[in-house]
Amino acid sequence: MRYRLLGQTGLYVSELCLGTMTFGGQGFWQVMGGLSQDASTALVKQSFDAGINFIDTANVYSVGQSETITGKAIKSLGLPRDELVVASKATGVMKEGSVNSLGQSRYHLMNELDASLKRLQLDHIDLYQLHGFDPLTPLEDVLCTLNDMVRSGKVRYIGLCNMAAWQIMKALALSEKNHWARFESVQAYYTIAGRDLEREVMPLLQDQQLGLMVWSPLAGGLLSGKFAPDGSGPEGTRRASFDFPVVDKPRAFRVLDVMRPIALRHRATVAQVALAWLLSRKQVSTVILGARTPEQLADNLGASGLELNTDDLKALDEVSALPPEYPGWMLSRQGQSRTTPPVRNPTS
Repeated sequence: MRYRLLGQTGLYVSELCLGTMTFGGQGFWQVMGGLSQDASTALVKQSFDAGINFIDTANVYSVGQSETITGKAIKSLGLPRDELVVASKATGVMKEGSVNSLGQSRYHLMNELDASLKRLQLDHIDLYQLHGFDPLTPLEDVLCTLNDMVRSGKVRYIGLCNMAAWQIMKALALSEKNHWARFESVQAYYTIAGRDLEREVMPLLQDQQLGLMVWSPLAGGLLSGKFAPDGSGPEGTRRASFDFPVVDKPRAFRVLDVMRPIALRHRATVAQVALAWLLSRKQVSTVILGARTPEQLADNLGASGLELNTDDLKALDEVSALPPEYPGWMLSRQGQSRTTPPVRNPTS
């Protein structure tokens, strides 16, 4: 297992992170996995034994069950707290019918942080993330609340999920202006079949030196190579019953056609190629794995040892390239005169 820096924190996290969305199965979340305590604990042990030191959960996963299961797994296995980086999130609905059990008000975030700590059986959370954007709570109030959490010692670092580039940059500017703790990481959807992040968010991450945590790296299982263009695939899989995240499927299957021979040459699976491509991207800090079985997790872990060569990456980059959009193509054209060294012919 290799380790990468998470933004500017100086903190090393494993390049593969264990996601816990499959832990528990209350309500809607049953389709994500519905794993029992014993099955979840086994995946935590398998991950830690393989070198994973990063676990990502959220209060909303199975309405608290995932955090409870994760906390019990860490405790029952006796995993050393100083060798684990635990991340959680808050924003989503935690109690139907309760008007203030969602969003990013100080009221809700403070309540949910304490509840998460109790469920996880921890005295602090290493990375506390906003699980989206709240259009009703002023961003200044949200950032001030997060800063108070860091100052209290209950949170070490803060991050965010699924925001637009302008929202991220506005938050960073406000934090700098007020000398508050700033966001250190962005958790976002990014795959070889969905490279939209590269248009606006990726340049921002590079410029501001933020870490990138990738969720759904296999596009909800579509990039496992087990689905046909007509939508048919293995029964019982998440993608078969929950068609998410949104994917340009014709492009995805063109990419899969290139991935399959590469997988064969490396004696790897198609899923491993998809994960290895992500791990080849410099800005990626960690790729979150959401496994349902030990076999699936073992296959995903194998991506850490797969080295794609220059020809592989060239073929994958070309087939998955985003179509040009404005203002990107104009910015690229304008920038050529500054990135190409000038040439002057000496006078006689």
